[in-house]
Amino acid sequence: MVVSEKVLKWAMRFYPPLLVQRIWVQGFDKGFTGVRVKITKSIFNKNLNNSIFGGTIFSAADPFYAICFHQILHRRGYTVRVWLKSAQIQYLKPGRNNLYFKINITEEEIKEAENVLNTVGKFVKAYPVEMYDNEGVHCVSIINEVYIRNLYTGENKTVAY
Repeated sequence: MVVSEKVLKWAMRFYPPLLVQRIWVQGFDKGFTGVRVKITKSIFNKNLNNSIFGGTIFSAADPFYAICFHQILHRRGYTVRVWLKSAQIQYLKPGRNNLYFKINITEEEIKEAENVLNTVGKFVKAYPVEMYDNEGVHCVSIINEVYIRNLYTGENKTVAY
């Protein structure tokens, strides 16, 4: 489904799994080429060490590359399935206050995905997510492997792949 950046921002803000964990979409860039996200530390997402729970951090990074690629490619006429295939996370420092990250997808990365989809039919690539706290300290490094598959005419449009 194609939606505007503003509509998706508000839908994601009130999506229960993100809302309860205090994951707040600050905004999508025009054309979904990026997104800015804040994880607010609260009683709902802190652990025994008084830092942000690792599951919250991982949940925050999980959906955004897939969402952005889906919106970008759908606007360019592709019918695709996109999901996070795998991820690696490194906790560098405890998130003792709010965490922030920004995802950017360049035109070259989009063209690369389009080229592979047009020739092979599926595209798999790993992208970084770096999270920083209020003071600019690098706290988390994540590598998200995104899987994109071109759907062909006549293929059943099911939820599963």
